[in-house]
Amino acid sequence: MMHLILRRRGARPALLLGALALLAPATAARAHPHIFISTTLALEIDEEGQLTGIDVTWAYDEMYSMLLLDELSLDPDFDGILTDAELEELDGYDLNWMEGFAGDLYVTAPDGQDLALGPPEGLGVTFDDGVYASRHRRRPEALPEADGLVVKAYDPTFYTAYDLQGGVSLSGPGASACELNVTPPEVDDAYEELAAELAELPPDATGYPEVGETFADTIRIRCGGSE
Repeated sequence: MMHLILRRRGARPALLLGALALLAPATAARAHPHIFISTTLALEIDEEGQLTGIDVTWAYDEMYSMLLLDELSLDPDFDGILTDAELEELDGYDLNWMEGFAGDLYVTAPDGQDLALGPPEGLGVTFDDGVYASRHRRRPEALPEADGLVVKAYDPTFYTAYDLQGGVSLSGPGASACELNVTPPEVDDAYEELAAELAELPPDATGYPEVGETFADTIRIRCGGSE
């Protein structure tokens, strides 16, 4: 699977790829993102202050959206409008995950422990203005206290680039007692880390350096006036 960040800061994919090529021409093609996803996250808090679910929207870049239509032989008249049947064929396309795939969504407890999320529950798809977007919900396997949780959306391999252009929000009966703090990544530092990882790869390396987290926004939930 695939799926990161940069466009919210005004960097277009072509500019990002060029920057990575300058960092390490011999290996950058294997490490730069190939898919760009504008992400929306809606975090649900219950009356007891527990995180009960996260609604995720993935809006894919226009290039990937076009390639997807071509791969599935959809929109044969090229008018950019999909029929209900075509949308139904797209529904769930990106939710057929391989075993062990984390969905490029990570929730960490205050003690640093990663929290397990259940499988994706599809919430439908759209295709508007040349952009394929899908929605799904992830539920924690055990309901954690929302206060102090850290949420990140990223692809560890940096094959896919996620941003938070769609925004992050809180919902549910306990949302009013909580607030969100979003810290953007230090992009310059992330580039330096990526360059260091690339420099250590042998010429015949086939894997991606797992630097995706360094490009991820950090979302922290604070509830009940906690610091």
